[in-house]
Amino acid sequence: MATVRRTSCNLCEAICGVLVTVESGRVTDIRGDEADPLSRGHICPKAVALRDLQEDPDRLTQPVRRTATGWQELGWDEAYSLVATRLREVQKAAGRNSIGVYLGNPNVHSVGALTHMPAVVRLLKTRNRFSATSVDQLPHMLAVHLLYGHQLMVPVADIDRTSYLLMLGANPLASNGSMMTAPGFGRRLKEVQKRGGRVVVIDPRRTETAAVADEHQFVRPGTDVAFLLALIHVILADGTVSVAPYVDGLSTVEEVTREWTPERAASVTGIAAADIRRLAREFAAADKAACYGRLGVSTQQFGAICQWAVQVLNIITGNLDRPGGSMFPRPAVDTLRGIGRGHIGAWTSRVRSLPEFGGELPASAMAEEILTPGDGQIRAMVTIAGNPVLSTPNGRRLDEALPTLDFMVSVDPYINETTRHADVILPPTPPLEREHYDLAFHQLAVRNTARWNDAVLPRPAESRHDWEIFRGLGLALLGPVGRSRKKLITSLRLRLSPRRIVDLGLRIGPYRLSVRKLRKSVGGVDLGPLQPALPGRLYTKSKRIDLAQPMILDDLPRAFTTLFASTPDDGLLLIGRRHLRSNNSWMHNSARLVKGKPRHQLLMNPSDLLARELTDGQLVDITSAAGTVSVEVASSNDMMPGVVSLPHGFGHGRPGAQLSVANLVAGASANDITDPAFTDPIAGTAALNGVPVKVTASH
Repeated sequence: MATVRRTSCNLCEAICGVLVTVESGRVTDIRGDEADPLSRGHICPKAVALRDLQEDPDRLTQPVRRTATGWQELGWDEAYSLVATRLREVQKAAGRNSIGVYLGNPNVHSVGALTHMPAVVRLLKTRNRFSATSVDQLPHMLAVHLLYGHQLMVPVADIDRTSYLLMLGANPLASNGSMMTAPGFGRRLKEVQKRGGRVVVIDPRRTETAAVADEHQFVRPGTDVAFLLALIHVILADGTVSVAPYVDGLSTVEEVTREWTPERAASVTGIAAADIRRLAREFAAADKAACYGRLGVSTQQFGAICQWAVQVLNIITGNLDRPGGSMFPRPAVDTLRGIGRGHIGAWTSRVRSLPEFGGELPASAMAEEILTPGDGQIRAMVTIAGNPVLSTPNGRRLDEALPTLDFMVSVDPYINETTRHADVILPPTPPLEREHYDLAFHQLAVRNTARWNDAVLPRPAESRHDWEIFRGLGLALLGPVGRSRKKLITSLRLRLSPRRIVDLGLRIGPYRLSVRKLRKSVGGVDLGPLQPALPGRLYTKSKRIDLAQPMILDDLPRAFTTLFASTPDDGLLLIGRRHLRSNNSWMHNSARLVKGKPRHQLLMNPSDLLARELTDGQLVDITSAAGTVSVEVASSNDMMPGVVSLPHGFGHGRPGAQLSVANLVAGASANDITDPAFTDPIAGTAALNGVPVKVTASH
């Protein structure tokens, strides 16, 4: 007999509500849930692929240990004891910081990881902590930390009420929003246009989003900072400024942007000065406008300045904290209260002196911190829900570094390019077997809602949820509690279930909800549109916003010199690319998602192909300072001349990666040619976009 169960797809930031049909213990259908007040029935192909994760024969269900004769299963308690013992042995021999920790993107998609994983990381007491943050949104978090006082106090575009949406380096038709949870973005965009609004996209590629926008302007990668500062320059020069009384530093911003004129910006961006002036004046004149900059402006050498400038543009036009502008969600569980406000530069990496942010070092430093001898060298590694060999800068070097470790453990359901180097792999249950509440993405949602998901399918007796794995590891690392109050509190915290923790958060939250109330709701609870919250919700000590941030202003001369005082390079620049049927570097082992038209190719403008005597479909070598990869090239008028695009995360099938569908995932990993030394010096973030490359015929 078939039963239909409500849950949500937690594979990406859209958190779409879904209805799952189960017959005889197997999933037979997945479709959108019209009752979900946020997603309103929308789903994408990734949601349908939830069943692939459930039924994948490659998925591990029990711990395995690597031996000379292959992988061998072992019991959970034995695995916890082995891991804790080996990690403590390494620290005893080589020091507290001899352990490295890498946290992958999927951690924020799991309530159990968010509630229990941090305690385990803290128990390791190492400063060598890394995550996907530094190859993704770190500049975004740094900007809001500086301006609003908290690293996760991120305003989002109030797209459901805006009349002018300006987007840079974002393709939400593929991502459904990123650092902006907006499921069904395509429908939301059409609603903006239907009510007479305007959507403008600035991007080096005519993306899926740009194709349906009212206007698209090509921009040369790495020059978004000039475009943004020129917009600010025009608005300040025109005097069309509307600043809240709790905002300081406007005169300083006017002074430092005086030389960032539209004419100068036009010379490097490729956008005409007249268009820059027009766009600035349109934005300032709109009754409700929002500027949204995402991955394309974060992952470049001026990412921190760009994200600061996006915020400044919204602030000086009076669009921060205004309906239809850029607003702060108010989730049912206030995660900002349980997470540190953030800090930067409290310590630096050992080899290159890159700054930490929020307790994490840039992921681009991982390989060198493993390979470089000396005090503090990483001798053991813990990877949690991540595949950094495939997804971080110069993954090949990390692939060479990991086998040199004394010990490595991975919390992951697969043997992949990274985990194949582990001594022990601890696999968590798949999404449909877990309870879930979105702690992270309600904090970024374009509408306030709340939803609790019961598990769709029962957990097999031999399997463990991620929070149970962290509980087991944490208690093994903790050892006997004795009379230690600190140990006792940690022990009790680890023994609480995610449901209990979320329930407490809901009860003390702004809406006084509970898990019980949410379970009774159909599709979740609608808590209404975003509401003005400033200055009361600011985390700055003064409860004011200071635009004149020294860390940003001190870097402006570097940007100016790099862009205007140096001789422009007429070579090719590489950018990334996101696909709807992909999720960063994961979900490429789902036959359902990788089938169809190939999408791993390098996209290149026809004029650039002709100039290099290359032909559509030809195998080419892409070479950067970090190395060379080979892939087929595809001619595309959607590319700006001088710019090429390679999608992120392809390249499964590297020797040793045991994936049954590896032959379905041809391609090259763009990260193998991302130079870890090409960084944003403020945040230490590797520049994934605007990478200088040469493209030649492969021989």
